[in-house]
Amino acid sequence: MHRTARTIGRVVSILLLGSLATAAFAADRQRIQVDNYVIHAVVTPQSHQLKAIAQVKFTALDDITIATFQLHNGLRPTRVLDSEGQALSAERISQDSTVRVSLSSGLSKGNSATLLFEYEGTLQSADDSPVPGLKLAYIGDPITHLLYAGAWFPMVGYGINRFTSTIGISAPTGFTVIGSGKETTGMPAIAELAEVPRAAPSAAKKTAARTSLPKVAVPAGYTSHTFTYSRASFPGTILIGKYEQTKNTEGGLDITVYTTEKTRGYAQAYAETASKQFFFYTSTFGPAFSPKLNVVELPDDTVPSAWAPEIAAIASRTFSAKVNYRLLANAIAHQWWGTVVSPATRNDWWLNDGFARYSEALYVQHLAGQAGFEEVTKDMAVGALAYISVPLSQVGKLDVFSPEFQTLVTDKGGSILNMLHWVIGDEAFDKTMREFLAKYSGKSATVDDLRQVAEQASGQQLSWFFVQWLDSTGAPEFKMKYTIYRTQKGFRVVGEVQQDLDLFRMPVDLRIDTDGKSETKRIEVSGTDSAFAVETFGKPRKITIDPGSHVLKNSPELQVRTSIVRGQQDIEQGDLPEALKEFQKALEVNRNSSLAHYRIAEVFFLQHNYQSAANSYREALNGDGEPRWTEVWSHVQLGKIFDLTGQRERASNEYRQALQTNDNTAGALDEARKYLQAPYAPQSAPSGE
Repeated sequence: MHRTARTIGRVVSILLLGSLATAAFAADRQRIQVDNYVIHAVVTPQSHQLKAIAQVKFTALDDITIATFQLHNGLRPTRVLDSEGQALSAERISQDSTVRVSLSSGLSKGNSATLLFEYEGTLQSADDSPVPGLKLAYIGDPITHLLYAGAWFPMVGYGINRFTSTIGISAPTGFTVIGSGKETTGMPAIAELAEVPRAAPSAAKKTAARTSLPKVAVPAGYTSHTFTYSRASFPGTILIGKYEQTKNTEGGLDITVYTTEKTRGYAQAYAETASKQFFFYTSTFGPAFSPKLNVVELPDDTVPSAWAPEIAAIASRTFSAKVNYRLLANAIAHQWWGTVVSPATRNDWWLNDGFARYSEALYVQHLAGQAGFEEVTKDMAVGALAYISVPLSQVGKLDVFSPEFQTLVTDKGGSILNMLHWVIGDEAFDKTMREFLAKYSGKSATVDDLRQVAEQASGQQLSWFFVQWLDSTGAPEFKMKYTIYRTQKGFRVVGEVQQDLDLFRMPVDLRIDTDGKSETKRIEVSGTDSAFAVETFGKPRKITIDPGSHVLKNSPELQVRTSIVRGQQDIEQGDLPEALKEFQKALEVNRNSSLAHYRIAEVFFLQHNYQSAANSYREALNGDGEPRWTEVWSHVQLGKIFDLTGQRERASNEYRQALQTNDNTAGALDEARKYLQAPYAPQSAPSGE
């Protein structure tokens, strides 16, 4: 259940972000490139107010007369000036959270200009967010979060446009302010906000331009902090709160965990885990831009995790006695994949999120061994095959934060990296990762750039690999037939691996379990039928294709899990009928799936159709028992149904049966004990999700 919860936790954030690309981050061709920001913002937590000025230096990628920027709809531009202090026309387009600025003289391709934005507004609810329903930018007490994705400053090219910045934040004294880069007290000097005009005006005009610059007054009792990040990356996230600090400086690292009073008891464990993960990634990939890392608590009503240079932020609910090391490992991996090197286009996005996902898997392997690693790769396979309508090489046509886009770039991207590792081997793969980072440090890169580095490191021609996995969809479903012959020295297995993709080509392991030890043979699978012959000493008892989960492949088990993932996404979107259809698809593949029956029961429970829910929970108990937690939670949920229908004795019996499983997955036993003491109340949220 923990693996499912992690997957769904990521899916929930994806769904909440689902409409973002259709609005502020639509896949239109980028026409300007922002080079640098100088920002001064004043936040007032009590009234949820932000007032700011931002100097934006940008370069035209085409001949333009209008420059378009994304800006949170809760923020209103009051003035936009050019570098000569002349006011420009700025049109707010609320439908896509943009501001269109008309340039008085236009701008030719390759030339640069500077604009000064004066803006203000309220960041309190998610109503005006670039993603309706999700607080990507919020000002309040005890935590203010201004995420880069929240477009709290004028921005372009989300996730693609690397920039440098000097960001000054003024907040009430007593609040801790966290940002990327070198921190100094005070605000950016006004002189920094007045760049030399494009054409030198007269002295009088120059003076007038400077005196007309926007200013933001800092109230009494406020403290100003400025963060300067001089390497082009994505330093656009600011976190402000009544935090307590826990430090870890082992090995020269500067790890600080920022938690609220509620979660401070877990801070030391998270600091130690973050330090171990940072060391692991450094030894695996090479140094990050900085040995400094701030692990910061986020509110629960925003994304489960976020990252920026020197920042890994995770939701409050993930701080617990049992460290959520996988979520933390993924967030920290972005200090390399995203911060150091980033995708050049949206079609290359998996170079960011897919690499972070696979880095998470490598850390799981380091900590939990091969069995743990294989569980992660199975999770990735579910996401990789949940959506197969669009090849990864064309993923940029999808909405950036749609479930399809995010699942493909994260899980299929991670799966492809896992397969590349398998094809070229450990030494060449390690060399590829290090040289790719070193060559494109501080830059954007394409998939073709990665291919060239991998070919040089491995000495192999890899066009076939990238064409197969990026330009095509789906995955093979392996089948096998074979005959065993006795020989003078033992046994000989002669057979054929079959799969349904005519153009498929990959090296695949066969593991032959015999009366003695297991033996492994690597064969080349090419086309729909691939012959093999294996000599063994002991009599073969079982032959397994790809036992180490090195190859992305389909299977009935995977089809069940992908249907269930899609159904859970439908639930998060409030589409219960579609969710039921997906869960029924899972049952068509495996009528005995406890997980599919359990998810169907959840839908009925949400619909208050308690009889159907009870029937499905009992089907889950009578099913294949996979995963194991379906047993304990089915008993707990049945107990709740009996409580709701006034059958207390039967409810208590179900809670006692839950306790007998001795399975406390996600606090199931705690729930059972709780409702043995007092009946389940309707206002309580259903658990086990």
